Amino acid sequence: MEQVQDTSRPPLEYVKGVPLIKYFAEALGPLQSFHAWPDDLLISTYPKSGTTWVSEVLDMIYQGGDVEKCRRAPVIIRVPFLEFKVPGLPSGFEVLRDTPAPRLLKTHLPLSLLPQTLLDQKVKVVYVARNAKDVAVSYYHFYRMAKVHPDPGTWDSFLEKFMAGEVSYGSWYQHVQEWWELSHTHPVLYLFYEDMKENPKREIKKILEFVGRSLPEETVDHIAQHTSFKEMKKNPMANYSTIPPDIMDHNVSAFMRKGVAGDWKTTFTVAQNERFDTDYAEKMAGCNLSFRSEV
Repeated sequence: MEQVQDTSRPPLEYVKGVPLIKYFAEALGPLQSFHAWPDDLLISTYPKSGTTWVSEVLDMIYQGGDVEKCRRAPVIIRVPFLEFKVPGLPSGFEVLRDTPAPRLLKTHLPLSLLPQTLLDQKVKVVYVARNAKDVAVSYYHFYRMAKVHPDPGTWDSFLEKFMAGEVSYGSWYQHVQEWWELSHTHPVLYLFYEDMKENPKREIKKILEFVGRSLPEETVDHIAQHTSFKEMKKNPMANYSTIPPDIMDHNVSAFMRKGVAGDWKTTFTVAQNERFDTDYAEKMAGCNLSFRSEV
């Protein structure tokens, strides 16, 4: 039982001013020796913004729409998570070493912590951004179930931390803005979670074009159907149910909880919403990114 005690709820560690899960902070050292390949593809998001969804879409594309091939391993093995490190499980860097080209990679890191090799190699990036209110609610429930995070406390106190950038990976505002800026100088396909909810097939076609692949229309339909929230929620290779319960407790909250746009309305109080909107306007002033808080 001692290992549970060891992995549960450590405080965040700051790296270059960015708060991170303690074990993820420890993974950044070894990650410096990682060498990107020009045909790598990086999936980047702030947490709880559709990372697993777009990972599954891209793996389906790379496997030509073959569902069985996409069941070969959990998504965390199929799409190595660069900074992942948890006691008792292989690190993202270790998984990466056994991954054949062309590789799909995943990160939540802000640009200041991203391995420089990815930028030097001009690795293509699919970035997904989701509206801040839904991210905050989803992140709160994720903190509750994933014990590598500190205890989230009350929803109200967590929301304050989220607004202040005092959650793992730091400020949502900075993350979405700096990756948006990067998209003007680096091959980044910048997608929005809400657009994917509204018309998954349209967004899948954007991804196909970006990665330079083409698939028959019926295969695109098949990918859209297989990567729907309903299908992924029951797919053990996508829903993180293979992770031990002492790390992720699905009895507290499912990793794939609701997957909708606009669920924040069931959680935010009127006062929280007003306070959030005022703070949001200040932090996003001068940025031409616009988000939809419902679809």
